[in-house]
Amino acid sequence: MLDHACEMTYSIQDHTNINAVWASLIVEECSRLGLTYFCVAPGSRSSPLALAASTHPLVTCISCFDERSLAFHAIGYARGSQKAAVIITTSGTAVSNLLPAVVEASQDFVPLLVLSADRPPELQDCGANQSINQVNHFGSFVRFFFSLPPPTDEISARMVLTTLDSAVHRATSSPIGPVHINCPFREPLDYSPKSWKSSCLEGLDTWMSNAEPFTKYILVQHSYLCNNGTHGQMKEVLEKIQRVIKGLLLIGAICTEDEIWAVLLLAKNLQWPVVADILSGLRLRKFLSSFPEVEDNIFFVDYLDHALLSDSVRDWIQFDVIVQIGSRITSKRISQMLEKCFPCSYILVDNHPCRHDPSHLVTHRIQSSAIEFANILLKAQFPHRSSKWRGYLQALNMMVGQEISFQVCAEHSLSEPYIAHVISGALSSESALFIGNSMVIRDADMYGCNWTSDNHSVVDMMLKIELPCKWISVAGNRGASGIDGLLSTAIGFAVGCNKRVLCVVGDISFLHDTNGLAILKQRMLRKPMTILVINNRGGAIFSLLPVADRTEPQVLNQYFYTSHNTSIHKLCEAHGVKHLEVKTKMELHDALISSQQGETDCIIEVESSIDANASFHSYLRKFACQAADHAFGIVSKLSLPESMSQGRFHCKICSVSYSLYRIPLCAPPTSSVFDHDNMRFYREGFILSLTLEDGSIGYGEVAPLEICHENLLDVEEQLRFLFHVMKGTTIDYFLPMLKSSFSSWIWKNLGIPVCSLFPSVRCGLEMAILNAIAVSQGSSLLNILHPLGEKEEENSERLSSVRICALIDSSGTPEEVARIAIDLVEEGFTAIKIKVARRADPVEDAAVIQEVRKNVGCHIELRVDANRNWTYEQAIQFGFLVKDCNLQYIEEPVQDEDDIVRYCEESGLPVALDETIDNCPENPLNMLVKYSHCRIVALVIKPTVIGGFEKTTMIARWAHRQGKMAVVSAAFESSLALSTYIMFSCYLEMQNADTCKLMNNKLAPSVAHGLGTYRWLEEDVTNDLLGIGPNPCTGFIEASVADASHFLHKFQMNHNVINRQFTGEEVLRYQLTLDSNDFSCSINVQEIGQRIEGSMIVFLHGFLGTSEEWVPIMHAISGSARCVSVDLPGHGVTKMKNRVDDKAAHQPTLSIEIVANLLFKLIEHITPGKVTLVGYSMGARIVLYMALKFSDKIEGAVILSGSPGLEDTVARKIRRAKDDSRARSLIAHGLQLFLNTWYSGGLWKSLRSQPYFHQIVARRSLHDDVRGLARVLSDLSTGRQPSLWEDLKHCKVPLMLVVGEKDEKFRRVAKKMWHEIGHGRTDRDDPGSKLHEMVVVPNCGHAVHLENPLPVIRLVRQFVNRLRSAQFQ
Repeated sequence: MLDHACEMTYSIQDHTNINAVWASLIVEECSRLGLTYFCVAPGSRSSPLALAASTHPLVTCISCFDERSLAFHAIGYARGSQKAAVIITTSGTAVSNLLPAVVEASQDFVPLLVLSADRPPELQDCGANQSINQVNHFGSFVRFFFSLPPPTDEISARMVLTTLDSAVHRATSSPIGPVHINCPFREPLDYSPKSWKSSCLEGLDTWMSNAEPFTKYILVQHSYLCNNGTHGQMKEVLEKIQRVIKGLLLIGAICTEDEIWAVLLLAKNLQWPVVADILSGLRLRKFLSSFPEVEDNIFFVDYLDHALLSDSVRDWIQFDVIVQIGSRITSKRISQMLEKCFPCSYILVDNHPCRHDPSHLVTHRIQSSAIEFANILLKAQFPHRSSKWRGYLQALNMMVGQEISFQVCAEHSLSEPYIAHVISGALSSESALFIGNSMVIRDADMYGCNWTSDNHSVVDMMLKIELPCKWISVAGNRGASGIDGLLSTAIGFAVGCNKRVLCVVGDISFLHDTNGLAILKQRMLRKPMTILVINNRGGAIFSLLPVADRTEPQVLNQYFYTSHNTSIHKLCEAHGVKHLEVKTKMELHDALISSQQGETDCIIEVESSIDANASFHSYLRKFACQAADHAFGIVSKLSLPESMSQGRFHCKICSVSYSLYRIPLCAPPTSSVFDHDNMRFYREGFILSLTLEDGSIGYGEVAPLEICHENLLDVEEQLRFLFHVMKGTTIDYFLPMLKSSFSSWIWKNLGIPVCSLFPSVRCGLEMAILNAIAVSQGSSLLNILHPLGEKEEENSERLSSVRICALIDSSGTPEEVARIAIDLVEEGFTAIKIKVARRADPVEDAAVIQEVRKNVGCHIELRVDANRNWTYEQAIQFGFLVKDCNLQYIEEPVQDEDDIVRYCEESGLPVALDETIDNCPENPLNMLVKYSHCRIVALVIKPTVIGGFEKTTMIARWAHRQGKMAVVSAAFESSLALSTYIMFSCYLEMQNADTCKLMNNKLAPSVAHGLGTYRWLEEDVTNDLLGIGPNPCTGFIEASVADASHFLHKFQMNHNVINRQFTGEEVLRYQLTLDSNDFSCSINVQEIGQRIEGSMIVFLHGFLGTSEEWVPIMHAISGSARCVSVDLPGHGVTKMKNRVDDKAAHQPTLSIEIVANLLFKLIEHITPGKVTLVGYSMGARIVLYMALKFSDKIEGAVILSGSPGLEDTVARKIRRAKDDSRARSLIAHGLQLFLNTWYSGGLWKSLRSQPYFHQIVARRSLHDDVRGLARVLSDLSTGRQPSLWEDLKHCKVPLMLVVGEKDEKFRRVAKKMWHEIGHGRTDRDDPGSKLHEMVVVPNCGHAVHLENPLPVIRLVRQFVNRLRSAQFQ
């Protein structure tokens, strides 16, 4: 800059005319004021300014033939960079073309400097070409106007500089906005020589010798405490906030990351509900999911807009203090709610002094930045009042949000709300979003997704551990909210913010600013852009306004929609811009990914329809309203205290138990292969019992099926684990909503990835919890799932029972099967399902169906189930033979699920899905979308196979949404599960009725559900009778909802079928003192399980861990083996002592050999037999060493995230130095600081996302011997441990290598170890080598056993069983 200043001394004096001098001074002073981005429109009169800007070394220029587009581009740059841009334009209407942008900048406080060239005074008002009155041309829309005189050497050049300084100061001071300097020029307008006097430069010597502006404006800010008047007013505001009962924090547009942090801190401190506008940067808070635990500290209410569609919610909701930071709120419904809350204290905080109060509600207007306001409030103390009111609001938000997510994802076609819902998924930390006006911004505000897997709140970790956090910047033109200039603004925004920008606009907005494509093509100083154009061929927003209901379609199309057939593709082609057209969700997903990763600008055109868009918006509003009513109905009927912790129902689980049952069946289940020579058949499972703190007991049934790859042993291990972790856990009141509430609860309260629970275990767990809540509330399961309003209760007679479908195994002749069917019809069944595809020839099955149909008549619903046993050709053959049998559907006719749709089309038969959906993911909607075919008429859903009621509900609702049947099917469970299924089936019927009503569809007859398996029960888990039998009025076989409710409330177990009960197991804790070389250790030991020789597992923790972290896993496995865990030397309460003089100059090293010897002696002390070792991280290294050195004592070893050490000498030396330094730091600065530093590393990224991360870290601070801990860190460093890589090649002990899928470093290590023990060894015929195994555990990182314990439990037990089996071979 100084070199540039020296150059100025000569360049100014060397200019050939006074016009060039003044123009040069203007551009130079702009540069010194930080204005270096010039938007130059072509023109003759502005030549001096354009030439000066284009030749300035620090100035960047961009040009466009359209002044309007250019001006909006300048606005975008200012939005992105927080710095003013300069616009240069010629005289005449060129200046007028800037008006729309000047208005937007004025209304939304965007800094802008307009330099308009003009004719000199003698050419004004005399008919001179391109001459208009440009004085005060923009009126009140500019903060400052000045018309310079034509350049002359008779006026000091200092006047030019001070005018610029004053203008820019006004543009960048509150209220920020556009300023206008009019610049008349006489000819010559180029560099033609014309003499001028350098005396006009007098007084500029100092200016030309430095790089500073001529006049520096200095703002002196005083603390509000210095102003007694202001202090008194702020005291009043603080008092109102402190006395609040129901407060709301409303966040409008926020421009900077510092402001976002300030708002988050304020929200955490206030603990109020937070409503964030789409332009706040907090509505699409994608990167908060990098941190755990947000919603307990900051409660975002993202879906208040649609919750307010409910009359009940609108009547109920009331705030007494509202604090709004940032002007303008997009949602009209929220604005109307604020009016309804009045009179209340309404505090509006914004930088500018202007009135932004269209409803005239603001009681306290504070002119301040978000940062200054937050600083004041953070110094005060505020009471944290939790109440059921906050809990209600949380339930409403969750329910409505899940409903919106479900509807936009369940809709098969690509809708505009779906675009709004998924756009943030395409954004990375280096991205920003520019959102257009009209419908686009409203959709984003209503349906935008924050991309957190749960309502976890992130702030606690943000504040306690300073991890980096990236925010998605969101911008839009909401000053005047016009649709003009949006494309140009977005391009300028991309330049200003220096990020990859995704711009979303409508087609009319795009066409309104197609000249912006000329700016896009220039691609100067910015990263590639993606422009998503939603093309519904008109102005879709008018279809959602009242005018659409009262106006003729022709008038709407011509004067409101302004319908068009303009080709956006050809416009892009004309400007040389890449264009992609998408019509489906998958195409949109692929296009967004490819465009965001590409290096060129891309325009994605999404085809839409005004009518379809209006219809889908209508459905969304209806379903969201229903969801809000449903949520409000559930929570308002709960018996909740007025004051609750975190605003939640938190009834604790006091005790857990389970019982293994074995009930006889009168025939083999149709779902299993049985030995028919055996005359006795049984169904086995578990009854899970939960007792709440109020004494209420809920029962659930866990009934695994072998065909679903579950067995009693696997399931019981998970139950034992749950038994340990669930005691003392709280139950949230919103679990009966079944809108991801269980998924969230399992993750947050139990710390278990939901997908790791066996489906039958999750089903039984949900069943027990729902039944417990129903008992606690003195209600029925049906009423807590679907509370009836007063009008519904009056018309609830049709919901008093559930139709039952009978089941027939089709073995026997056609006549024999037909006889069975006739008997069932006479008994009262109106629907029958027949198992087929069990004979050698489909023709035989067809003969059975034909005979049955002939005998039962056409009024009986007839279903067949092939269980995927036919080839495609066999299924087609069967279908052809039964096409006249009027089947309700054929279930799973083909082996390959990819052939299902083809079969529907070729056979013309109605089809139902069953096994196809058994293994669907947690969110099944993406999988189900390919089964939308109209011939797929039903989904048969087994809750115990699917994984519970929440997942079943989502699948059933998708089916109802598509006009398909959802059939609940039992899997030969006891009456406990059947009674729950009866209530649940009724709930689904009510849901379907609601769906049909909202979608204006005709309600189909009620579905006969697959609960006919009750006829297989020879004995039951209770002596009470199941309420299934003939309806007294119709004679049809139905299940009574009232009887099922009574059955669940009065459930008593039949102990004759109970084999055993599990009510807990005590942990034995003791100390063992052992010696090794010069060390003596008193080792803390924890032991669970029966002392059975030959069945012992010893668990070793990692650095900073203790034996306690293994206890949940030991509880789970102790049914199969005796489990022991120890506190390693230096850890927990294990005490370590040197047997040599502590004052000796050189203390002996606590090497891995010494620790291994100590543990070997411990093992010999507690068992004479062999043991299996399980070790994690540092413990895994010790386990591996012992497996290699003490193979006679070690049966097998499980290595979790472990390594054999470092091979490279240099790497070992570096690691020794690092660990020694860490050890010294641990002693010098204490354990707490060490833990904070240690767990901020990349290795623990996955662990940090765990809901129990803070508790895990807290447990690691409970070590008695910090110096011993430091010694272990140094002495057991991988830099000191001998490398075991060579020894691996000769390992005789079977090894299981276990790593987390997110732990890339140790996955590489494990693969290398696997190579050494599997392929690098010379004795491959050794029996032990065949037992080696490597497993990657999903959904976890380095701390596998803490992040995803259930798969680890199963792996360890299966490994031990294989070792036992190998002993007897």
